Amino acid sequence: LRSVWLISTIILIYNQNHDQAEQFFRSGHTNNWAVLVCTSRFWFNYRHVANTLSVYRSVKRLGIPDSHIVLMLADDMACNPRNPKPATVFSHKNMELNVYGDDVEVDYRSYEVTVENFLRVLTGRIPPSTPRSKRLLSDDRSNILIYMTGHGGNGFLKFQDSEEITNIELADAFEQMWQKRRYNELLFIIDTCQGASMYERFYSPNIMALASSQVGEDSLSHQPDPAIGVHLMDRYTFYVLEFLEEINPASQTNMNDLFQVCPKSLCVSTPGHRTDLFQRDPKNVLITDFFGSVRKVEITTETIKLQQDSEIMESRYSS
Repeated sequence: LRSVWLISTIILIYNQNHDQAEQFFRSGHTNNWAVLVCTSRFWFNYRHVANTLSVYRSVKRLGIPDSHIVLMLADDMACNPRNPKPATVFSHKNMELNVYGDDVEVDYRSYEVTVENFLRVLTGRIPPSTPRSKRLLSDDRSNILIYMTGHGGNGFLKFQDSEEITNIELADAFEQMWQKRRYNELLFIIDTCQGASMYERFYSPNIMALASSQVGEDSLSHQPDPAIGVHLMDRYTFYVLEFLEEINPASQTNMNDLFQVCPKSLCVSTPGHRTDLFQRDPKNVLITDFFGSVRKVEITTETIKLQQDSEIMESRYSS
């Protein structure tokens, strides 16, 4: 009997320690932010704006408010004179979902989208007069999603077809963010040619990175639309968004599932990911840790008596 009791005690202690270990390796973040960047101008780059607006729509649907999203669009396709459907941007050729919508809040537009402004947003080195809507007001308990799309090459991403950000500059910006305690965990996603080259130089803790293509590969477009004469999206982002449409705020889907969404048979390019800087196992990282908002729910077994409206009115008048 004593041996049975001893074994039961050991099992109980093991389970408690196991639960504590699981709790420890869960994300300890208290808020979520997203920085979504389209770096391309001109009508033929319509798909890059649609890519970014589609991700914007998904993170808003999953609970991240506009106050925690910094949206940077280098061109305004919705108001382009070549757009046959003004004030709209579509990401699918069925033309059913307008991702521009009625409530889009663009924080940096047109020539405001520069390498300098992007780096200033990340590092917080911005003029005091800058409005809150153009600031990344994150802290050391923030999980941040950074999504970028545009034209790139080995070790660089073009901005506005006139300047470039290099993988070294990006890596150093993330290190500044870490040193200044501006994030808890960071998810970097890039859809561009040779995208994997942009995360090769990362060296800061708690960064997970995904890219649409390997070094030496192009990232290909998708959904051609003869009516407007351009492609509507890029392949990688199209399949990522298709995956996100199945996610809800209570979903238990993890990052390993996201790694599998666009195999070479669909993307034609070879998507890549990097997790060596990240402390947690990707299978323990929920998609909503980055694409959703934090929801704190306290479960209680106590009975809580709610006052009737009449009781509330009586207490007000008696006081």
